[in-house]
Parts: sequence; structure tokens; C-alpha cells
Amino acid sequence: MTDASDGRPADASGGPPARTLTLADLLRVPLHRLRLIAATAGVGLLAAVGYVLVAPPMVTANAVVAVRPVVTDAFTPSGAAADRAVNMNVESGIATGTEVVRRLADANGGDQRDVRDALTVEVPTGGQILRFAYRARSADQAVRSVNLAAQTYLDVRRGMYEKQRAEMLRSYDDSIGRVTAQQGALQRRIAGARDGALDAAVAELAGVNSQLTQLNSARTEIAAVDVNPGWVTRTAERALVSSGGKRPLYLFAGLLGGALIGVVLAYAWESVDRRVRSVADGREVSGLPLLGTVRHQWSRGGHRAVEADLRYVAMAIAERVRQPARVTLLAAREDPTLLAAGLATALAVEGREVFVADDSGRVERLRAAVLADEVRVPTVVDRSRPAVPRPRPSGATVLGGPTAEPVTSRRPSPRPPGAAPSVEVDPTLTLSRLGTARDGRNGRVVSVEAVVVGLGSVRFGSWRQGADHGLVLYNAPPAESDPRGVVIARQGTAVVVVERDRTRQSDLRRLVDRLRTAGVTPLGFVLTHNGWG
Repeated sequence: MTDASDGRPADASGGPPARTLTLADLLRVPLHRLRLIAATAGVGLLAAVGYVLVAPPMVTANAVVAVRPVVTDAFTPSGAAADRAVNMNVESGIATGTEVVRRLADANGGDQRDVRDALTVEVPTGGQILRFAYRARSADQAVRSVNLAAQTYLDVRRGMYEKQRAEMLRSYDDSIGRVTAQQGALQRRIAGARDGALDAAVAELAGVNSQLTQLNSARTEIAAVDVNPGWVTRTAERALVSSGGKRPLYLFAGLLGGALIGVVLAYAWESVDRRVRSVADGREVSGLPLLGTVRHQWSRGGHRAVEADLRYVAMAIAERVRQPARVTLLAAREDPTLLAAGLATALAVEGREVFVADDSGRVERLRAAVLADEVRVPTVVDRSRPAVPRPRPSGATVLGGPTAEPVTSRRPSPRPPGAAPSVEVDPTLTLSRLGTARDGRNGRVVSVEAVVVGLGSVRFGSWRQGADHGLVLYNAPPAESDPRGVVIARQGTAVVVVERDRTRQSDLRRLVDRLRTAGVTPLGFVLTHNGWG
């Protein structure tokens, strides 16, 4: 229990054993800083709520454009691979291109980057459809913008086809002009030709006429090509506008972001303000052996210590001291009053005459804590031995155990001699938290000068009043604010009280150094905590 190595192997340098970091160690810091994490999570949630309330909701409008390939014969079927007749990736790039974005920005009076972020175009696989979607603060703006984007895409695509057709028609017009000039020259030659020259000119003219006919036919086909790139098959309407639906997501993101920031702040705070988190921390910082751990739990009667823990700590202290003994319960900044009352009761159960001393005005609190249920330790009564009357301090109140006077509420035990001890507490006493006890048999209020617990008793008073007693527990004030605890510890020994998650490592290290500098060798330290893990 007090072995410093705790069964762990030492490191290669021969120093103290290396501590293994567990998942519980990582989780203990956020659990201890729950208030900070909850506060930052609340701030994040409030920020998200403010954003949702102040910023108008985003709405989305949709329009669909059917894209058609520009072909010579509009009634020619495209075949099975219709999407290969038009490169839809190129069409999607044109739909979100600079020309469309610039026209939308000019119409809405906004930035082109915002327009580009608000406009999205989807291309279904294997189809010739473009789905336009535009997100805006208002439904009217979303409907107007998405319809304008779809129509602008068609206008841009039609303008590109018309420009291409105009270039081709101009090329054909140039070719037809040259062939027409050649035809005129041949006709003038035929008018002045004779015999063989005439036949050659006529044959050449026939070829030129055929070429001119082909050029005119090709120009007519190009001029008749429908350059319409597609149609808007579904226009956006106000009734079809859908809201963004991301308000719950914003709230969740704010809550989660605040919690994550809180966890980061908790670890940052922990790195600055180190506290004792475990028995290993207490050993490493103080260099003292562990006397025991005392868990505190919440019950109907309030905050109380676990009785078994108090008994084990009391046994560890009793093993190390010999009467007359002066044991100082000393903490850095915390109040060890409840622990002092519990240990006094546990020592009295073992047959010790304990004097609890206090010079800081906490005697009444100590007396009330001993009488209260929160530190009561059941008395172990050995029924195999008859109760032996013993002198009782004047004004003493019996908390439990064998007494010199018969108790009418107890019945003879059916256990034979040598049977296991049974646990019994006197049920005739109504304990009070005000330093008195009321006897249930006659209703008389009994003054409390000493509380008889089990085979021993507990008395209360100042340090000077306990000079003639064999075992004195001094409930010292916090060492960081009052040096009396260290001074009185020089007259005996000390037990360092450490509260997990509250005692700072720097305070504990400074307290142990002060005790050793004053010539005090502490018995060890007691770790108290709330018992959650």
C-alpha cells in the first residue's frame, strides 16, 4: 500500500518508474474542466443562434436546360450515346464560365466571386441535361438569378454557334465570288473563241458551273442549320424555391465548435495549472508514501466519506504512531475538517482515546461532523465476549458499541461463542448536527464533551487543551495562509492531505519542502476525491 514503486518497473537510468499515460488520464482533464467546456460550448451555441437569427436563411432555386447538338439535319436521331454528341463537361464549363458569371454579377450588383460560389451546375451521367442551382438570401433573387443564368448560357452558346456559322458563310461567299469571276471570264472567252478553242472553253465553263452549284448548295445547308443549343425545360418559380435547411446544422456546428475550443482551453489551462490527478501524481510530487485514499460520495444526508476508506487510513496511521502521538492533518489550501472528524471516529472505533484539536474556530464543526451520519463508522461488536464496563468520561455521549449501562433496545445475540463479529449501531440516539445528541428513550438532550465510539472516545478542544492526551489529531489550517500547522507538526508528525483535482502540484511540492525544512518527516499523504473514477 505504501510501496513507492507500485509494482512498476524502473526506467533504464535507475530513476523513478516511468508512468504510463492511459485513456483515463486524457479524459480526466476535460471531465474536471466541465464548467469551462460547457461555458465555451454555450458561447458557441449562442453565436450560432445569433447568426441564424441575424442572417436571413439561404434559399435555393433550380432550373433545367436540355442541351441539343447542332447538326445539319435536326431530325436525325443522335443514337444510343446521346451524351457523346455533345461534350457535357465543356457545356458545364461554359455554364459556369466568366461570361455567365459576369452577367449575373452585373444584374445583381454583387461580386463575381460570390456569384461563382452561389451558382452550381450539375450534369447527370449519360444525359444531355444541365441542372442550374442558385443560392441567395431571398426567393426572388434566387429565382431571377437562376433563370438568368440558364438563359445566359443559352445565349452564350447560341452566339458561339452563330459566330461559327457566320465565319463559314463568309468563307463560302468568298469561294463563290472567286468561282463567279472565273465563270465570267470563261463566258467572255467563249464569245471570242473559234473552233477547237471554243470547245475547250465550253468544257471548262461546264466544270466551273458545276463547282459553283456545289458551293451554293453547301452554303444553303450551312445557312439553314439551326444553331439553337437547347431549351429551358423547367424554369425556376417562387413556389418551387427550397430553403437551405441548414439552421440545425449551424446550431450543431456552433455547439460542437464551442465544445472543441473548450477542450483545447482545458488542456491549455491544465498545462499551466497542474493539479494532482492520481496517486502516481501524489507520489511523484511529494515523494511520500500513500496512507490511503478516501472517497466522498453524495447521499441523502449530504457529502459523506466512505467508511471503509476511513478505517483503512486509520489503521495505516495507527500502525506508524505510538502514544503519546501528535499527528497534524495538513493541506496546502484545502480544509481537512471532514477527514479529521472521520479519522478520529475510525481511530476511536479501534479503541483509541482521540483528542481532536483545532485553533481556527472549527471545533463545533468537528463535533457536528463526528455526530453526523456523514462520518459515522459502524461499531464492530464481538458477541463472543461479554461487555466489560469501563469508566466513561463525564458528559459523554454514546455513539455505538458496548457500554457500561444496559441498552434495552438490544437483544441477546443468538450467535454462539467464537462466532464472527456483527455490526451494530445504537438505534436509540437521534444524532444532531449542532454538537448535541438527543436520547430516543427519554428525549433528553445530552451535552457532548466526549463522544464514545466503539471501544474509544473522541474529545474536542484547542491544541493546548490536548497536551495531556495520548493521541491528538490537529486539524491544521491551510498551510498557504497559516503557518501554525507546520509549527505544531514539529512537535510530532504530519499527514499531508491531498484533494484530487483540486490540490495544485506546486502547492503540494512547496508544502512538503516546508515540512522537511522544518525537520518534520511526514507519515505520508492521504488522497481524497469524489469517487467518480
